[in-house]
Amino acid sequence: MLLFTPGPTPTPEIIRQAMAVPTLHHRTKEFESYFEFCRIKLIELINMQDVLMLASSGSGAMEASVRTFCKKPLCINSGKFGERFVKIAKAYNMPFIEILNDWDTAPSSDEVAKILNEDREIDSICIQMCESAGGLRHNVEDIAKVAKEINKNIVVIVDAITALGVEEIDTANIDVLIGGSQKAFMLPPGMVMIGLSNLALDLIDKNDIGFYFNLKTELKNQRKNTTAWTSPTTIIIGLAKYFEIANMKDIYKDTKQRAIATQEALKALNLKIYPKNPALAMTTIYSEDSLKIRKILKDKYEVNIAGGQDKLKDSIFRINHMGIIPVNEAVWVVNAIELTLNELHMRAFDGTAGRVFLENYYKQG
Repeated sequence: MLLFTPGPTPTPEIIRQAMAVPTLHHRTKEFESYFEFCRIKLIELINMQDVLMLASSGSGAMEASVRTFCKKPLCINSGKFGERFVKIAKAYNMPFIEILNDWDTAPSSDEVAKILNEDREIDSICIQMCESAGGLRHNVEDIAKVAKEINKNIVVIVDAITALGVEEIDTANIDVLIGGSQKAFMLPPGMVMIGLSNLALDLIDKNDIGFYFNLKTELKNQRKNTTAWTSPTTIIIGLAKYFEIANMKDIYKDTKQRAIATQEALKALNLKIYPKNPALAMTTIYSEDSLKIRKILKDKYEVNIAGGQDKLKDSIFRINHMGIIPVNEAVWVVNAIELTLNELHMRAFDGTAGRVFLENYYKQG
């Protein structure tokens, strides 16, 4: 079975083997060497002042960030995970402003600027880089730049869980960047990474908040290459192996080639790309036959892709592009979709998907 869901992604055999070594205790020099290596590599990857690794799903990092950095956030809600920032603010009885859009639509930087100019109490922005509920790419870099021009001390919090490791991210105007182990890093779920700017580090020092998700406590420990609480040891060892085998420049290039080639192949089958600004992390297709397509793909062609959530549960399907994916597997996915459309009498199979995919993939290369 080919796993092409947008997280968890499949873990390569070389990383599984690395994680299969005898368990290390987290309070040892041996483990600290793995931790230090991952810290160095993550800081290099995200190009920020510091980084934290926490044993948590992405939602834990989102909650920790809202509690630590926000008094009145502007929450960008274009999907399930933008909605989650809103729910976290509500859970702590925190005042907030919300930009609510359809799940295929991103706000403009002008819209954000208007709100920030009208409400000077807003001290932070919470936004997804890739809103994976619909595969939408927010124009985070422009929004962050405009926000900093209005208020240099505004904290820009970016959930980049389905973007980190997919594409090179300009973090010049980002203060908090959240990543997750189970996406482009091809590891099991259970660990998050949080990149931090100088502004974020100052606020962490001032805002000694919480217990388990106390970022001040964690930062103090992690700068010594250990953690305040029990480390996700196996995942960190797997992350170290990922960084040993990963050439990020090549991964960014290949991910973009596969994403664009997949989108062009599926458009050639007269399928509709759902978001107006598609992310590179996944291709999202709108189809009233989404359930039937996914069932045939899984049962007959052994391709496991994802459906939607909530209002899009039965009307979209999502194909992952995150991680190190052999091109032959990506071609098989689009071919299997074309074969499935043939079975559903939606379109006769003529090999268009594979041809268009390969033409676009190698044209970019």
